[in-house]
Amino acid sequence: MENINVDLVKNLIKEQFPHWSNLEIKPVELSGHDNRTFHLGDRMSIRLPSAKCYVPQVEKEHTWLPILASKLSLPISKPLAKGKPSKYYPWPWTINEWIVGETLNKNNLSDLNNFATDLGQFLNELQLIDASHGPKAGEHNFYRGGNLAVYDKETRDTIDRTKEIFSEDLLTEIWQTALNSKWDGEPVWVHGDIAPGNLLVNNDKLCAVIDFGIIGVGDPSCDAAMAWTFFDANSRKTFKEVLKFDENTWNRARGWALWKALITYDANKGSNRAIEDEAFNTINIIVKEYISNN
Repeated sequence: MENINVDLVKNLIKEQFPHWSNLEIKPVELSGHDNRTFHLGDRMSIRLPSAKCYVPQVEKEHTWLPILASKLSLPISKPLAKGKPSKYYPWPWTINEWIVGETLNKNNLSDLNNFATDLGQFLNELQLIDASHGPKAGEHNFYRGGNLAVYDKETRDTIDRTKEIFSEDLLTEIWQTALNSKWDGEPVWVHGDIAPGNLLVNNDKLCAVIDFGIIGVGDPSCDAAMAWTFFDANSRKTFKEVLKFDENTWNRARGWALWKALITYDANKGSNRAIEDEAFNTINIIVKEYISNN
């Protein structure tokens, strides 16, 4: 949806939460793709799905985040109120508690190994929470935690379209290796989008995890793609060790990272140089790491 702006949000607050209508509303610096996010005063944020396919995230977050938050040692997103569809905006939306912290980047960390340990421990905690009644991976969360083969055709087609840039045989081998195993344990909770934009740091430490819109339960491998997109060789090894992933789960994690990097590279090739270069570098890191392990 276009035109999700401050004026629209002001109208929604005035209509549905008039007791907060005196608070300043302004866009956050990094808003994200699935949702448009705004400050509401100093202590709250507003999240509005940017398209209909992201609307299921609202109900999931309101249902599950209070339960997960009570069992995690780090703060996570905390819904305070749920907005209704109206003449200004067609879908439900959320007011969350604002969490203090800087969005993760390479410049606000001094020790990648320590951060890899912190993140791995958070994911271990998340995976230990009872997931027996959680939402199984599926269309609602773009199959995060589900079978990677859902993206088989898309990945192979993208490998074919980029074969003049990357080794078609090698990328196909990496992808097939990822598909050669499946999660055979009990389903566990997955965040679904563990990426720098959803991780907050303070004083060089992971201080909060946000944006749980595509949570689900299933295979935890999808939550480890940051091993290739953010960590270096040493911190990648630390991350794997803390997660205690076996080789099959690690292979599937690499597959998730490869799929996302390939489609991102292909979609931005020739149009967004910064994103294109980042995805190009990730693919090369994946290839280098795969070769060194085989």
